[in-house]
Amino acid sequence: MSRLVRRREPSCATKAHTGWPELLGRVLANRGIADNESLGSSLAEMIPVGLLAGVTEAAALLLRHRDKGRVLIVGDFDADGATSTALMMRALQAMGFHSVDFLVPNRFEFGYGLTPEIVQLALQREPTLLVTVDNGISSIEGARQAALAGLDLLVTDHHLPPTELPIAQVIVNPNLADSEFPSKNLAGVGVAFYVMAALARELACGFSPADLLDLVALGTIADVVPMDKNNRILAQEGLKRIRAGRCAPGILALLDLAGRDARRVTASDLAFAVAPRLNAAGRLDDMSLGIRCLLAQEPEQARKWAAELDQLNRERRSIEGRMQEQALQAVKSLQLDGGHELPLVLCLFDPDWHQGVVGLVASRIKDKVHRPVFAFARTGEGELKGSARSVSGLHIRDAMDNVATLHPGLLSKFGGHAMAAGLSLAEADLEAFRHAMQLEVARWQDGMDLEGVLWTDGPLAPEEFKLENAELIREAAPWGQQFPEPRFDGLFHVLESRIVGETHLKMRVRHAEGGQVWDAIAFGQGELKDQLGQNMSLVYRLEVNEWQGSRSLQLMVEHIQPG
Repeated sequence: MSRLVRRREPSCATKAHTGWPELLGRVLANRGIADNESLGSSLAEMIPVGLLAGVTEAAALLLRHRDKGRVLIVGDFDADGATSTALMMRALQAMGFHSVDFLVPNRFEFGYGLTPEIVQLALQREPTLLVTVDNGISSIEGARQAALAGLDLLVTDHHLPPTELPIAQVIVNPNLADSEFPSKNLAGVGVAFYVMAALARELACGFSPADLLDLVALGTIADVVPMDKNNRILAQEGLKRIRAGRCAPGILALLDLAGRDARRVTASDLAFAVAPRLNAAGRLDDMSLGIRCLLAQEPEQARKWAAELDQLNRERRSIEGRMQEQALQAVKSLQLDGGHELPLVLCLFDPDWHQGVVGLVASRIKDKVHRPVFAFARTGEGELKGSARSVSGLHIRDAMDNVATLHPGLLSKFGGHAMAAGLSLAEADLEAFRHAMQLEVARWQDGMDLEGVLWTDGPLAPEEFKLENAELIREAAPWGQQFPEPRFDGLFHVLESRIVGETHLKMRVRHAEGGQVWDAIAFGQGELKDQLGQNMSLVYRLEVNEWQGSRSLQLMVEHIQPG
């Protein structure tokens, strides 16, 4: 599919910092970064803990339950929720709390958040304080149930709050309407980290929350939150600790299973090797397995649980592959005018789809068709659970909020962010929702990216193709949403091509202006082999290829079209 390729340019006020190598300075200037202070490179530059409203009150509430109380952490079933839960468990135990335990909802039985059913399950453990991590801001009924049961409640969350807030002794969320916290982009694990840092400061017990930054890095990167300066600092500091071996044995075990070297770990290793294995537990089974892996103290036990997570991830990939193929067939049936036009928003459903994998399918289809996508699965009793993924220019959570306002009762619940969200509705209401969402998205159409624009940092000269530049980019910063990893574009001669791993396209290419011949690989684009000409325009990233102890430059090709 043809894509529109555009090149980033630095703002008029931004120039490359002379202390950086030329290529890195150019890349950072394209992202509005002109100096080390803007980039953020040390924990001392983190936004001060006390600026996050509610952390002092949260610490005081926790302290009231330290010696004789029983703290129960209610987590979430994704990697952010798992790392948040593990972080609080490790921190509270290290700070001498008498009784700390966790409970994570099984998504197939209880759904998301602090539901009334989860509160009833929690009561069996006789807690005195419930603490939510990465959830709770929308749990109005569950919070009310906790209050009726006489439980104290601390809500820590980062999701956008609804109009009505839950009843709780303390709420910590940087996205509250009256919050003056400079960054709204903390992941759930980032919020948990700030609360634990406030508690450690209050206790002055010698425990350092910085020792848990490996978990913060993993959760922050896995949740794909915007990589603003504060999140880059948290992620980079966590990556440093993993590289030094000062991290959870479970993270080391998951990296090892994925064939990644912890001593050279990057953000992409956590995003594409560790996070999917951790998330597989919440998608197919119970995230308790993932949390236990992160809490394991002994390497042998960590490896055992990591192996179980790896097996679940293999099953997840198989299920996802089948669902994705079915979704693509559904998309083809929706296409109009000879296959050239699609609706502004896609609502896909198959009665046999797995509810734990619909979010991945929505993401994959969105990437292929450049439309916002909702994917639904049955949850039983006539209800559907859906996951949504959006495109630039459409705030998907706000769009659902508008639909819910115009059509009371259509959505039984929903929540999320600008680019990703979840919802539940009656199966009988799917067509009504599809129609309402089409009308709503039409209001946003002028600002939406429906072409899948590929932004690049422009071309590289032949002399810039060298291993040192790939390593420089790899180590420069944790790249992520709103701080994208550098990609480049240019014209190349394709000298050889072949299919590897059934679906991947392996090539040998030379820059059109001359220079060395380089290896290039385009994952999942094997069907393009027969369409290759001698001159092709590539959009690519510089990667370090490590094989049998040797390191070489490789082009990671994201898009191919005739030159």
